Amino acid sequence: MTIETLELNGAVGGVPNSPLPLVIYRGVIPAQTPDPAAWLERHFAANDWPAQWRYIIYNFTHFHSNCHELLGVYAGESRVQFGGETGPEVTLSLGDVVLIPAGVGHKALQSSEDFMVVGAYPNGMNADLCRDDPARLASVRPHIERVPLPATDPVSGERGGITTLWHNPEQA
Repeated sequence: MTIETLELNGAVGGVPNSPLPLVIYRGVIPAQTPDPAAWLERHFAANDWPAQWRYIIYNFTHFHSNCHELLGVYAGESRVQFGGETGPEVTLSLGDVVLIPAGVGHKALQSSEDFMVVGAYPNGMNADLCRDDPARLASVRPHIERVPLPATDPVSGERGGITTLWHNPEQA
């Protein structure tokens, strides 16, 4: 497994983004796993990030103002734009997991027909759905600022990942 980060600080249109880096975990699912979706669901739940759905990534820019979102790819491939309409594009494929901080915009630009993800949030949280709307930018920022840092990393558990990148960035 490898970890990549994207810095998406600063608003783009009506997408507030976040000072926390977006984290991409590559190659999380072990080779020859017979049911990648079920494996992701069990793994996330074991780290206090219970899965809440299986679906695609919407093809319109959206973000969540009340919690961080975790997406685990269990089938196919997609080119996803993060951070708003001028943000970077990243290809996600089977075995990749992306942790999206509250406020960071995302949308699927192009996906294979079989592309699917498992979606999860920190234990006890459910996501709202906010669209890229500059008129609402000021009203969503206070919600984002109140979103707590998760206690555990959804992929590595207690150590590594966001426990270093988000909680102790000077040690990253």
